[in-house]
Amino acid sequence: MSVGVYLGVVQFFFALCWTVYVAYLPQLAAQVGIAKSAVIWILMLDQLIFVLSDYAFGVASDRAAKVVGRLGRIVVAVTLLSCAAFLALPLVAPSGSATLFLVLVVLWSITSSALRAPPLTLIGRHAAKPQLPWLVALSVLGLGVANAIAPYLTLHLREVDPRGPFLLASVALALVTWGIVAAERALVREDAAKVPGDAPGKAPTGLPAVPGFLAAAVLAAVAFQVHGFLNSTPLYLRFASADQLAWLAPVFWVGFNLALLPAGALTKRFGGWRVMVAAALVAGVSTWAAQRAPTLQALVVSQGVAGAAWGFMLMAAFSTALALGHIGREGRLGGALSSVLALAALSRMAVLAAEWHKTPDLQPLLAWAPVAGWGTAAIVLWWATRRRVA
Repeated sequence: MSVGVYLGVVQFFFALCWTVYVAYLPQLAAQVGIAKSAVIWILMLDQLIFVLSDYAFGVASDRAAKVVGRLGRIVVAVTLLSCAAFLALPLVAPSGSATLFLVLVVLWSITSSALRAPPLTLIGRHAAKPQLPWLVALSVLGLGVANAIAPYLTLHLREVDPRGPFLLASVALALVTWGIVAAERALVREDAAKVPGDAPGKAPTGLPAVPGFLAAAVLAAVAFQVHGFLNSTPLYLRFASADQLAWLAPVFWVGFNLALLPAGALTKRFGGWRVMVAAALVAGVSTWAAQRAPTLQALVVSQGVAGAAWGFMLMAAFSTALALGHIGREGRLGGALSSVLALAALSRMAVLAAEWHKTPDLQPLLAWAPVAGWGTAAIVLWWATRRRVA
């Protein structure tokens, strides 16, 4: 449990760095002569790098984890480099060098992947099987809390010198990451979940086929991106003013956070893929209800339920990925799932860059895309599991 709390704290500060980065990127880009309209393309570049580097770090973490203690040391070293690049961004921006600024952005994006798949590798390879859902839930909780406070944080950062938040966020992340070596050793001491007779790369029975699992994850992640970042604001503006958005946007993430620990319990009892299917169906129904909500109160309830369903699904998805990768491919499957999430974010940013979300003819499609995406994800996942069983 203590290792799970620690990994949750690491993920919290990691996500906090991303919030600070996104909040200040337009201002810093302007200092080096990059137009405001180009900021979305920088963010898309970040996501493209995440798609590639998350999987690459996942594969590399599988190899490093073969020697106890090596993976933790590598994560610490790469994260310190990442924090240095992150801290340098507001320091080099006043110089006006766009090239140097973009080099630092790319370096930070690549090295930040060390805190996504590799911690999952530690959990999947060394944690006892009954503990795995709880450890994953606690780790994901750190991301959820950071996303919940992001709107408030962004609101208050606008008038603050960027050097302060960048310094605090990078130093905090660097300090907490030092403990990952001790966390790795603690997991090993607690008796790693290596079951006699398991062959490397052979997944336990009763799980979906990997292609079907990843296809369902893509559909669910795209549905989340469309609902959370394209549809939610217009839905709230039907009943509330723009000034209230900072207080309403976290409702989704409150539901997400409250769901994670129950999701761990249900995943442990029923299995990750079953929780994913049920959560996808609930998410589809709740987003449909959000589109048809007659009052702000009804919309808030629908958003909270949708957030809880996404929490159930994301937590169960990481648990399923680790189970599919057991033994020896935990990082590969965890990295692939992280890459899928980044790909979905990239797709959403492409819609924003092309301004398709402003096209009247596409509004009905965007409104129903989350319902269709989550519903189809449930069907694909069920089919993929039936195919493996057959």
